[in-house]
Amino acid sequence: MEYRTLGRTGLKVSAIAMGTFSFGGVGAFSRVASQGVTEARRLVDCCIDGGVNLFDTANMYSLGRSEEILGEALGDKREKVLISSKARMRIGDGPNDEGTSRYHLIRECEASLKRLRTDHIDIYFMHEWDGVTPVEEMLSALDTLRQQGKIRYIGCSNYSGWHIMKALGVAEAKNLPRFVTQQIHYTLEAREAEYELLPISIDQGLGVMVWSPLAAGLLSGAFGRDRTPADSRQAAGWSEPPIRDRERLWTIVDALEGIARARGVTVAQVSLAWTLSRPAISSLVVGGLSEDQFRENIAAADLRLSEDELDTLNKVSRPPYIYPYWHQHNFASARFSPADRALHDSYADLDMI
Repeated sequence: MEYRTLGRTGLKVSAIAMGTFSFGGVGAFSRVASQGVTEARRLVDCCIDGGVNLFDTANMYSLGRSEEILGEALGDKREKVLISSKARMRIGDGPNDEGTSRYHLIRECEASLKRLRTDHIDIYFMHEWDGVTPVEEMLSALDTLRQQGKIRYIGCSNYSGWHIMKALGVAEAKNLPRFVTQQIHYTLEAREAEYELLPISIDQGLGVMVWSPLAAGLLSGAFGRDRTPADSRQAAGWSEPPIRDRERLWTIVDALEGIARARGVTVAQVSLAWTLSRPAISSLVVGGLSEDQFRENIAAADLRLSEDELDTLNKVSRPPYIYPYWHQHNFASARFSPADRALHDSYADLDMI
C-alpha cells in the first residue's frame, strides 16, 4: 500500500480508503447493499490486511447504522486506523436536523462518537454546503469540537470553488480552523473538478479524497453498452452519478478495456490508477460487496500507467475547454502555475489560435 500525505498536514493516509456506504441498508441505502456486522468485520479485516488505514463513513449513511457497524467491526483495531465521518445532511424531520449550525454540528458529532465507539473522529467533513448558516458559526463550532479533542482535522465535501475559498478566507481572517482536505466526486467520466476544485487544492494545500471513484461501478468493467448487472444499484433505481452522455461513457469504458487487456489487469484497476495519477489526489474511497472486490481495488495502488496510456484516457475523457480557460490557453500559458496546470496540461496538445 502507498501512503500519501493529506494536503499540508503531517497525516499519512492510504491511497485506497474503505467506504462504508453499503453498511446497514436502511431506507434508500438498501438499493446499494445491507451489510451487517459479521460481513462488515470480514471486509474491514480484509482492508486492514491490505494496508488500508482510513475508513470513511457519515452520520446519514443508513441513518447512523453505518457508523454503528463500523465501530463494532473495528473493535480494538480502532486505534490503529483513521476514521473520517461527516455531518450536514438531513437526519430527521425537525427544523434543526440538517445544516452546519453550531447546534447541529455539536449534537451530531457527539452522536457519531457514540455510534463509532470512539472518543475522536480523525477527519470530520462538512458533507455539503449550507448557504444559511454563517461560515463563522460553522468554523467556530468545529473549533470547539477540535479544542475538546473530539475531532482532529476538518474537511469539506461537495463544495464549489467559491464555497471553499470563502471558508478558507474566513478561517484566516478569524483565526479559525482551516479545511485541510475536500472529498469530491472525480472520475474519468466526471472531470468537472479540474475546472476549479483540483487547482484550488494545489494552490491552497488541500488533500483530495475521491468518493465513488468507479462511478458507482460504471467504470468497474461490469457495465457496458449492452450490459447492466441485475444486482447493481443502477438496476435498483439509484441515480448517482448522473450520466449526461452515455456514448462518451462507453467510449471511455472501451479505452479502459483495451488498456486492461494489454496490461493483464482489470478495468477497475486501470480506472483507479488513472485517478491516483492526477494532481492533489490523496486517497480514493472505494466500496465493495466482497473481499475479492476490495483486494482488486487495493491492488490498483501499485499500478502505474504509462504516459501513452494516460494520454489515451485523457483524450477520450477530457471535458469541454470552457471560458475563461481556452482564453488563458491562448494568452497566459507562459505564466501558468502548478495549480493552473492541473487543468491546462490536459489540453496542451490543442492549437487554439
